[in-house]
Amino acid sequence: MRNLTLSCLLLSFIGLQSCKNEEKQKAAEAVKAEGEAVVSTACYKAIYEKDTIDLKLNTLKNGKLTGDMVMNVAPSTVRKGEVAGEFHGDTLFVDYTFKVNEDAKTFKNPMAFLKRNNQLILGNGTMQTTMGVTYLVKDKPIDFDSVKYKFDSVECAAK
Repeated sequence: MRNLTLSCLLLSFIGLQSCKNEEKQKAAEAVKAEGEAVVSTACYKAIYEKDTIDLKLNTLKNGKLTGDMVMNVAPSTVRKGEVAGEFHGDTLFVDYTFKVNEDAKTFKNPMAFLKRNNQLILGNGTMQTTMGVTYLVKDKPIDFDSVKYKFDSVECAAK
């Protein structure tokens, strides 16, 4: 009889503990969703010779940025994908996850943009790939002066 009582108490305790864990998980998800709410949206366009890049950035409540980027690079390469990152001072560091010409294979590259006045300037940096992950080398400077793509602020297209 005593073993039955102890078993019932143990099962009750486990059930109550799992309910508390679910409540904590739901609260954490609610905080995360609130931090991911879009505060503002800005659109940019860069044109260089026959290349055009359209960039849409959403600023989230938690300070991070997400968005979409479409790169039409001459003669026929089209890269469509998403950007996600954040500002460090006046430099925006993002990861660009994209597909080339609607192929199934997905690529991911790091990018750095310098915010100067109402422009975003796409920098040229030294990239390195280690264990399949590409990143900008930290001790090598990023060149924002001799660049192709300078993004001007444009009106966002309604979709």
